[in-house]
Amino acid sequence: MRFALAILGLALLSARSAAAQDTVGAHIRTMIAVARHPWARRPDFPRLVDVVARLYASRGDGPVWLAGRRLSQAGRSAVALLLAAGDEGLVPADYDAATLDGLARGLPHPSWNAVALARFDLLLSVDLLRYLDDLRSGRVRPGPFGQGRAPAGLDLAVSVAAAATGDSVARLVGALEPHLAQYRNLRIHLARYRRLAADTPFVALEADRVVRPGDPYSGVGALRRRLIVLGDLAPAVAGDTGDVYTESVTSAVRRFQVRHALEPDGVLGRGTLAALNVPFTARVEQIALALERLRALPPIGRQRFVVVNIPSFQLFAFDSVGGAGAPVLQMRVVTGKALDTRTPLLFEELRYVEFWPYWNVPRSILVKEMLPMLRRRPSYLRANQMEVVGPRRAVLGDDVTPQILRRLAAGELSVRQRPRPWNALGLAKFVFPNSANVYMHGTPQTELFARTRRDFSHGCIRLEDPAALAAWVLQDQPAWSRAAIELRMVAGVNTRVLLSRPMPVVVFYTTAVAAPDGTIRFYEDVYGHDHSLVEALRSVTSPP
Repeated sequence: MRFALAILGLALLSARSAAAQDTVGAHIRTMIAVARHPWARRPDFPRLVDVVARLYASRGDGPVWLAGRRLSQAGRSAVALLLAAGDEGLVPADYDAATLDGLARGLPHPSWNAVALARFDLLLSVDLLRYLDDLRSGRVRPGPFGQGRAPAGLDLAVSVAAAATGDSVARLVGALEPHLAQYRNLRIHLARYRRLAADTPFVALEADRVVRPGDPYSGVGALRRRLIVLGDLAPAVAGDTGDVYTESVTSAVRRFQVRHALEPDGVLGRGTLAALNVPFTARVEQIALALERLRALPPIGRQRFVVVNIPSFQLFAFDSVGGAGAPVLQMRVVTGKALDTRTPLLFEELRYVEFWPYWNVPRSILVKEMLPMLRRRPSYLRANQMEVVGPRRAVLGDDVTPQILRRLAAGELSVRQRPRPWNALGLAKFVFPNSANVYMHGTPQTELFARTRRDFSHGCIRLEDPAALAAWVLQDQPAWSRAAIELRMVAGVNTRVLLSRPMPVVVFYTTAVAAPDGTIRFYEDVYGHDHSLVEALRSVTSPP
């Protein structure tokens, strides 16, 4: 009899549990149907509604993170992951991390009914999926290169369901974040600058005049402390206790200047003081924006690739995505003018190298700059080794008549510059077809590479050492050794060389870069893209 009663009791408990689960599931289905969660900071989740629905369907519409009224170990891991979102340069509040943590600490809540249980479980699911989706593709959609890095075939609903079952939620981050050394290293610098922002008092450095090595300077003690916490000055420097701007502090200032794209003269002037006085919180934001941009990159794959970073005016060539992240080739570049001819952000494939290229004058330059010049100086084309080109690339010579001017203005004719050492493209052109008609090329104006800030072009990218880039790009084609390339660059013959395997070219924009030597470098926001990204992030993460 007792045994029968016990079996009956268990059956009743099981039935009540199933009924409770079904009731919780019904409330979850109701919220999914309207793609809105009343407890969330950002209540609406239409972009994720299909993923959320499939996640719960895989669980029979029951809770994902709750076992009865208790939070599973996987649920605790999920909450911990959201609390640590700042480690990735994301904002825990965007994923209701503190709310979820507070609610999770009180579980099981005796007063919670099925509605509350459903809301908690769904809130954790929506926020975790939103976090993982942001981690793999960036928060602004579409990003500068399209929809981001979302790997083909990776299903978030399936991945989260499997992780919740096997308590491997934490491993999802490693699978979804960018597999780039730059990303890993920036995360390290982010943690350091976050600690500085939280723990280090920040007092502005002042100087009523330019301070040069050997000058007396009453603020040298504060300057030493700033340079020590930034890693540019060793903590203990013998003899540096007075109020003189000594050589050891000057050397540290030079290191700081190099890291901030300033003239490394060791002089404490307006620009250097301004960079020293940028708050640690602003540097944290710069690094977070750099991480955001890396998340928005499409997959690069395992092949060689080229990166041009506009704010640093540098090109980097990499043999692969992995490793320590050190480029095998690096050079200075000139990019588009910040005011009116900015170089666009691009993710394309380098297809060919052209030696002794023609310069086909872009229509915008022809109309705005060249036609007014030709009306004043009809001999301009002849003096600059240029020629008029008609339909089917027929060469019409360099005579400029009123009829030629009319046809040029109407767009019936174009102008090109013949291959010469002083050609605007120099001796080599690197083509990655794109809608903006931007490419990389040499230049006869090599003096511009000595400038710290190098935004002088009409949008294309001028290279400091095109021969070195050509040798690296063509290294798997035996006929194109460095010696063969240099010979071709003096031969005076227009030659196009197709790459045996096209490679990605990323024209990128970041004002924070983790250098291979373990330091971090900061650059000026020359195009204002950091400011624009901050505004875009504010619009997509702010509650309605």
